[in-house]
Amino acid sequence: MTRGSARGSTSSPGARIEPARCQASTLTAMHHSSAPSDNKQHHDAGIQPPRAQAQPPVPPRAQSRPLDPPRSFHGDSFADPFQWLRCADDPAVIDLVEKENAWADHVTAPLRALSDTLVSEFKAHTVETDVTVPIRIGQYWYFDRTEEGSQYVSHQRVPVTLVNDESPAHVDAAPLSPPTIHADRPAPGEETVIDENAQAAGEEFFSVGEWAPSPDGTRVAWLKDTSGDERYTLVVTDIASGRTVDEQVTNVGYGVAWSADSASVLYTRVDDAWRACQVWLHVVGEDPAHDRRLLDEPDERFEVYFEQARDPNWVVITSASTSTSEVWLWPTLQPHHMPVSVTGRRPGVLVSAEPAGDHLLLIHTADSREGSLAIAPLPQVRDEGGAAESVDYSTWHTLIEGDSQGPRLLDVEAYESMCVISMRRDGQTWLEYMTRTAPTTPEAAAASARQHRPDYAQIWSEPRAVLPGAHDNGAVLTMNTVGQLDWHDRLILVECQSITQPPRTVAVDPRDGSAHVLREKAVPGWDAEQRAGYVEERVWVTARDGHTRIPVTLVHRRDAACDGRAAGWLYGYGSYEISNDPEFSVLRLPAIQRGVVFALAHIRGGGEMGRWWYEDGRREVKTHTFTDFIDVGRFLVDAGWVAPHRLIAEGRSAGGLLMGAVTNMAPDLFRVILAGVPFVDALTSILDPSLPLTVGEWEEWGNPIEDREIYTVMKSYSPYENVADGVEYPAIMASTSINDTRVLFGEPLKWVQRLRQATAGNTTAAGRASELGSAAVTTTFAGQSDPTERPIIMRTQMVAGHRGPSGRYGHWASRAEEFAFALSQVGINE
Repeated sequence: MTRGSARGSTSSPGARIEPARCQASTLTAMHHSSAPSDNKQHHDAGIQPPRAQAQPPVPPRAQSRPLDPPRSFHGDSFADPFQWLRCADDPAVIDLVEKENAWADHVTAPLRALSDTLVSEFKAHTVETDVTVPIRIGQYWYFDRTEEGSQYVSHQRVPVTLVNDESPAHVDAAPLSPPTIHADRPAPGEETVIDENAQAAGEEFFSVGEWAPSPDGTRVAWLKDTSGDERYTLVVTDIASGRTVDEQVTNVGYGVAWSADSASVLYTRVDDAWRACQVWLHVVGEDPAHDRRLLDEPDERFEVYFEQARDPNWVVITSASTSTSEVWLWPTLQPHHMPVSVTGRRPGVLVSAEPAGDHLLLIHTADSREGSLAIAPLPQVRDEGGAAESVDYSTWHTLIEGDSQGPRLLDVEAYESMCVISMRRDGQTWLEYMTRTAPTTPEAAAASARQHRPDYAQIWSEPRAVLPGAHDNGAVLTMNTVGQLDWHDRLILVECQSITQPPRTVAVDPRDGSAHVLREKAVPGWDAEQRAGYVEERVWVTARDGHTRIPVTLVHRRDAACDGRAAGWLYGYGSYEISNDPEFSVLRLPAIQRGVVFALAHIRGGGEMGRWWYEDGRREVKTHTFTDFIDVGRFLVDAGWVAPHRLIAEGRSAGGLLMGAVTNMAPDLFRVILAGVPFVDALTSILDPSLPLTVGEWEEWGNPIEDREIYTVMKSYSPYENVADGVEYPAIMASTSINDTRVLFGEPLKWVQRLRQATAGNTTAAGRASELGSAAVTTTFAGQSDPTERPIIMRTQMVAGHRGPSGRYGHWASRAEEFAFALSQVGINE
């Protein structure tokens, strides 16, 4: 996982970091000067955002309490004045959060009509009563239903035999196409697997982490979260009756899979730092005290996760850090056996494994950082599990050789008669497939398990493109496999989409490469004719180093003129080798339809251009992520796509770190910043090994405790510590949640307070009673950022997690408030 964990403690000679002190607090308030604001940027653009009432409530200010003793590392000391705001159990901190929400209410009140309009447009673009394309698992087709007026989905299924006219003797011979399910009526034999709306009744927050039906089809195991902290309860439900048969295992991490006899369920345990570090086996209905631990990962840099392989005989368990991983297989037919290591652990080598019937398919970085595809024998199952040194790498045979200048190989999915390889080429997603030239047989599997190397050249065909013309003529398109789970599937299901193209599910027949569309998501008010009025294109921006080319996905009206008048919206992420691919969302449409130019910056630190692109935006060179984003923003203005001072910037989580960094580095470039669950106190977090995710992320950011250079680099960009006094900052809206484990709410709370402190100026104003507090206080305000013209606000969800409110209507309302805030700052008020 990324950005989130809990705390343990380690120490280093000469280093000291003090915990936040939970003390009573004194809140002060900023008073708005009656002197007119010199808002030159607004006048330049001819924009006047709506002003609040004549004598508004004032932004809350927290007391400065310099850390004593100060934080000290590598000869650098920092007496953090707001470290105490990280103390979540201090009532004064929660009081401040509530006052911030009240201030946000006041600032956004004049925008309520625009926010409501945006929600209405989200709704108008959505077919609320709808179904998804069915996916086969065993003898059922599974799909989701949404109903108008319902917040959550309902997971449904129909028997294969009722919708495909197959005899029971041939239900394993998968049909060539999923059945057609109608949104307005139930299918023959349809039954509910999990009704999330019923399960969520009475809960302020509700989320299903993962779910999996039992092999015999009678039960479903699923993970329930009712607070947003991503610490789940394992629930087992009888599908026919809807009755809960087991809800005893609590505080578990992600992952759920069944033994072949449908009697036991795998789950993960997390440690105090929210690191998934153990895999356990629970017998349904039994006391969890009797559960069996199958795997324990002691290295704090590694996290454990697992998934059911398409080959039903195996569960694939992986333990991974940023740069190294190891894979085990657990035999579902022999649940008493321990997992068997199939890859060992080699420092600096990432590897994934996929059972392919009578052998393994492996994607690894042993030969190339961009990945190679290899074939290897299946393991022998032993009670004691497999040790790393038992892996014989000489049995690995390369099928696709990695190329440092070639595509980035990411994943392989194996089925009985084919496999699909996910990769990246030229900054976009790409899929290839191979078909079996020799059938899977029990004899071949047994020979493989005995380490008798089969004739690999006789097993697979040459790779072929799944949709060979997908990117012709510079087309922007994101392609991903749908995530089929049945070993006997005969078709490759691919979902294709972009910012302007709604998701389209395409079935590809690997026998001849033919493709046909199963379904395109209907979007009222955005049909093909309307989409034709917009252009989505890939442009390349030259970075400030003069040679790095940054890919950008750009969306604008077809008749847009590069005259420097339009508003623009720039979104970025740039961390963890996560690719920020162009995907469709109805929530973007209202802004695009109002003439906003939208740009997706595929900056270094992400994975868009491959592993090398990621490595050129992490650790010592992390600032490349921030300068790339700024360079793209300057390109939009200089090329005339966007007006100066009408550019919105948005990023979330690690993208929130990006927002904080670019706010400090180029405050004049952006008119408004949307920072969602922002990682803005990065250095403090990475210096504290007891916090969630910290130790595991030292490979991502570097370890500033031990490494002076890393400390210096992080100190130079950590947003909270680089806010400058007397600067005219953009309007800023930070959003967070009380129960977010990945980025604790104290980070944006500290950042917002430091921004207010830095922009307070030094002209004394008359003190008055804050409408947000109970006592009159004397404050100062006159600095560079007017809290009415360029407000700095923070919205905190009091019962939610990293992804914000649950339920689609709650999500719409939250995002509409953010969007209305941003649009109003660039002169769009209706």
